Amino acid sequence: MTTPVRCTECEGRGWKIVTRRGHVAASGLGLAASAQEDCLYCPGPAETPRERFEWEVRITSEQGNALGPCGSSAFQATAMDELRKAMRSMPGDASIRGSIVHKVFDFGAGADGWSSRHIFRAYLDPAGSVLFVRVAK
Repeated sequence: MTTPVRCTECEGRGWKIVTRRGHVAASGLGLAASAQEDCLYCPGPAETPRERFEWEVRITSEQGNALGPCGSSAFQATAMDELRKAMRSMPGDASIRGSIVHKVFDFGAGADGWSSRHIFRAYLDPAGSVLFVRVAK
């Protein structure tokens, strides 16, 4: 069930929709004011991705921990493939590890609206294969 409201940003050409489920979830978290309205006419949050998988490679050396290649994808399998390719392309003598972070646009998740959690850690074994280990919740 939704509640339609005329949008003031596009001078009433579109309707803002507040989903009841979103409002109930925000109320349950004590953040009812953060229940979001999406206009069906205006560009904005409705066009942004609601889920991302960010991957990164960390290189450990005597100087410390440095960020290597990194990227983002809308799909978990694509992020895993990109991380695997990046880790295999690193020099063999480097000590590297990788990780994948799942980000979801969520109510009350912080200033930018994204909540995140690590879902995989990746290691390069001596044979050159990338091993993925699921991170416990």
